[in-house]
Amino acid sequence: MARVEVHHLHPTNWESDPEEEIFPLSTLDYLSGQIWCNYVLFFKLPSATPDSQSELITVLKAGLERTLSQVRQLPGVLTKHPSGSGLCWHKKREDTVEFHVQWLDNTAATGKNKTYPTFADLEKQHFSSKALGDPKTWSVHPFKGGQCPESHWTSRPKAAAYKATFIPGGMVFMMHHHHFSGDIMAWSGQLHQLAENCNAIWAARGTGSAPKFPAWDPACLDFSLTTKPDLPASQQVDGPSAAPERNAAYRPSKRLLFHLPKSKMAKLKKLAAPPDEDGEQGRWISSYDAYTAHIWRVLSKHKAALYEPDLKEALIWGEAVNMRPRFRDPVVPARIQSNFMSVAVSFQSVVPTMSGEEVIFSAPFWKLAWYIRQLTNTVTQDYVNAMLASLAPIRDKTTLFIRGDAFHPMTTLFTDWRDTRPCEADFGFGAPYAFRWLFESVQTGMFVTYPARVNGAPAGADEGTEFSLPVEREVAAALLADPEWSEFFEYRGVENDVDDVEGAEEEEEEEEEEAVAEVVRDRLSKVERDTVVVVRGVAARCRNASVRVRDVCGWLVTVFRRVMTKGL
Repeated sequence: MARVEVHHLHPTNWESDPEEEIFPLSTLDYLSGQIWCNYVLFFKLPSATPDSQSELITVLKAGLERTLSQVRQLPGVLTKHPSGSGLCWHKKREDTVEFHVQWLDNTAATGKNKTYPTFADLEKQHFSSKALGDPKTWSVHPFKGGQCPESHWTSRPKAAAYKATFIPGGMVFMMHHHHFSGDIMAWSGQLHQLAENCNAIWAARGTGSAPKFPAWDPACLDFSLTTKPDLPASQQVDGPSAAPERNAAYRPSKRLLFHLPKSKMAKLKKLAAPPDEDGEQGRWISSYDAYTAHIWRVLSKHKAALYEPDLKEALIWGEAVNMRPRFRDPVVPARIQSNFMSVAVSFQSVVPTMSGEEVIFSAPFWKLAWYIRQLTNTVTQDYVNAMLASLAPIRDKTTLFIRGDAFHPMTTLFTDWRDTRPCEADFGFGAPYAFRWLFESVQTGMFVTYPARVNGAPAGADEGTEFSLPVEREVAAALLADPEWSEFFEYRGVENDVDDVEGAEEEEEEEEEEAVAEVVRDRLSKVERDTVVVVRGVAARCRNASVRVRDVCGWLVTVFRRVMTKGL
């Protein structure tokens, strides 16, 4: 059995805390899912010893205790507000947060018949969820991802828990965080506050001086700007009777990891620049607009071959928007907690929608990028204020959440995590080499932009942005072999292949498809690659006729090899 220690952490100076504290949810909090977010940080510790590990844990414990005294809702439980109006985080003086420490860094600890990844193993596989294996190994029970009864408010879920696991060459640090306690940038604020607290403690070791802790702005717990009081009972109305479930049209998928180098990003952004000759001025395109437009276009092309939608109809585009820098009156702290975010969704916007035909081939590329920029620009403080006013009459606001996979499978919903910058968080004992969301399944409705890896970056100075994208299994190989895609995006492997629906393809066939795609991508000419894109699309359709993709593509590669060696 692996060695595990369980610590129940109190906030610093908890003895003098109020007997209980109530932190009401903001109105915006209800638009998020009642799920635990499982954020994982990977630290490289090449020369760790039992003594250095013990010292690290001592510092991490003290840093967590101080952070819990600042981000004060974290020791609480999610429950009904004592007034009967909405939900709240209820913190009692004696409440604690679990911090588990686990050792999987030697055979004696793990057992001869059980193997776990080393830091080098994880780094080689780009720290994917698949490389980690069983999520339970790295998690605190009952914290798990996705929709589950344990994270619903009726189960009185905890806001947070932590687990540090030592592996050969490093440490995996899990930070569990309930989505009703904050969005990704709220977690980022906690992360950087924790890192600075730990850094101060680490720097003060052996000096005889007190740590020089960073400040914490109490305004980070003021959610009044995104909270509307409930209306009198006579003015309240019912919300949706039942939230829509996952769209049954989704085909089995897997989650793939890609990298966009800085040099390719610059090229893509240049291609997305609007022309000046049509008289329009001041149309600025960001890197985000450029890469999301390209992903939208190319991935939609392949998905359309599978789902066969009416391309005259509009495609749904949506994105999460961090509102912290967009609130100007007044300005809010960068580390403000809660779900201080909104969404831009094409069918709810004043910006005219784009048809599938326009998205996939007819509209100039710059128009796609400009369309996304226009959608983002509509999400302002005034927009959020109007939305809050419209939500105020809803009696039960927990009915407002809509899961991302409830829409048509051609839908693209992006979340941009670049500004979290976890690899820049210096804990004193080190900074993370990578950050990942621990995917327990594919989670098809979630397109993720990861922050750049700045420590031990695989591409060196050209290391750019990583993407975690859900891709249907029947189009994955065609996407990988598509020159329009591979011109910019580098494939870094499967992040998760546990599909959200039953009846997913066997892992063996999936790996064989990837192997074939690798051969196609690396060894065949551009003309041949274009042919493979077409043939793979046809081959994928043959599954229902019991024709295996690997047989068709294996034959295709054999023919190409003969042509290349012997000629026609």
